[in-house]
Amino acid sequence: MLRNTFLVLCVLCAAILIGCSKTETGNSNMATNNSNKGTSTTGTTSSGDKIGIAECDDFIAKYEACVSGKVPEMARAQYQTAIKQWRESWKKLAENPQTKGTLAAACKQAKEQQEAALKSYGCTW
Repeated sequence: MLRNTFLVLCVLCAAILIGCSKTETGNSNMATNNSNKGTSTTGTTSSGDKIGIAECDDFIAKYEACVSGKVPEMARAQYQTAIKQWRESWKKLAENPQTKGTLAAACKQAKEQQEAALKSYGCTW
């Protein structure tokens, strides 16, 4: 039980950190972001990868639509990295029967936090 709680807290902390870093477009990362433009299609192609938890799949789909449509291109790579990390992490948590039950709540909380963080880009969920 303690391990489950720890995993959920780690996921939530990652979501909070990513949301709070919105204003850091990072000119030092511009070269990295530009060199990763080819990998943005990888993020898009992996959009078919479902977590298997409705709250998580819904959040990722809405977050990805917002990022690809409303976030300026120079900041987009950081958000696409977040999508990829969430998808990988949540997929692993969903596969584990011990953590699967707490994942829906973690995804709902991440959605609420990111909804507020991305509101400045005009994203409405």
